[in-house]
Amino acid sequence: MANLKQQKKRNLQNETRRVRNLATRTELKTRVKNVDAAIAADGNEVAEPMRLAQKRLDKAGSKGVIHKRQASRRTSRLMKRANKAS
Repeated sequence: MANLKQQKKRNLQNETRRVRNLATRTELKTRVKNVDAAIAADGNEVAEPMRLAQKRLDKAGSKGVIHKRQASRRTSRLMKRANKAS
């Protein structure tokens, strides 16, 4: 356990960020699943879920929740799957 006041504060900040990042990562997975479901359904109604997923991936990459290159890679792979289906 931390003894220093600054370390106690840092631990509280880390916990707050961890919970926020966890929620963001969960949302990313949900958005990607929505795109995959739209691709599996008929492949024509992919535009809106794709736009939302891409927006969330870019935002997570810019905020540092996931690495920028990982966000770019995930977006690229998602686009490949969507284009292949349509």
